[in-house]
Amino acid sequence: MQTLTISLIQGATRWHDAEANRDYYGRLIAQAAPSDLLVLPETMMSGFTQDTRSTVETMDGPGLAWMREQAQLSGATLTGSLAIREGETIYNRLLWVRPDGSYDSYDKRHLFRMADEHKRYGSGTERPVLEIRGWRILPQVCYDLRFPVWLRNRRDESQSGGMDYDLALFVANWPVGRRHAWRTLLRARAIENLAFVVGVNRVGVDGHDLVYSGDSAVIDPLGEALVELGAVEQVTTVQLDPAQLLAHRQRFPAWMDADEFSVQLD
Repeated sequence: MQTLTISLIQGATRWHDAEANRDYYGRLIAQAAPSDLLVLPETMMSGFTQDTRSTVETMDGPGLAWMREQAQLSGATLTGSLAIREGETIYNRLLWVRPDGSYDSYDKRHLFRMADEHKRYGSGTERPVLEIRGWRILPQVCYDLRFPVWLRNRRDESQSGGMDYDLALFVANWPVGRRHAWRTLLRARAIENLAFVVGVNRVGVDGHDLVYSGDSAVIDPLGEALVELGAVEQVTTVQLDPAQLLAHRQRFPAWMDADEFSVQLD
């Protein structure tokens, strides 16, 4: 594992205007310091909307093409989520796009039924762990943050860090009314999983008049915030030292006493 540089891109996503969002987030990305990973919010081309007819894209659409262009220009892996149609099903899909144009994806597993997301989107069944500079990263989307069994870090001594992943990453549209839960759960997931946690949320007001307070953050394995943003548009960069993570796991090996279990998907 080498030092990992991550830039958090906390912006005010434009409502139902993909072209404006591509221009807007392109300008914010250009402000970021040289990074290994650039993180954008959930549904960054549309805002968190259930009007999938006017906002959905396909994998050969402008969203992925734009992400490939931005990754190549910045020399960094770029991630964030879009509404993507595959056949008859629409997914809230996190895309993980590398500078060489290759990509991976993660379809949001837990769909926010309080906004009827489960009626309009399909649920993902895969839990990929992706690598950058020797770091194993678990990418997730918003509401997934509330489900610790799905996110549980497992002992894996074949990996350099001794566990399934080293960093859990959440892209989100998390409203201010549930701000306390967002801030608390980011810390809880870091502490219980002996891992760094990155959460990138949006700011501003969406088309449903929901207000977003940002609070994007980088949390260390002890639950302490290395970076925590406010409620304004902001781009910030942080470096993560693997030595801190590995020393904590050696000093406090709670993973050795963890319960064995399996997850059954419906």
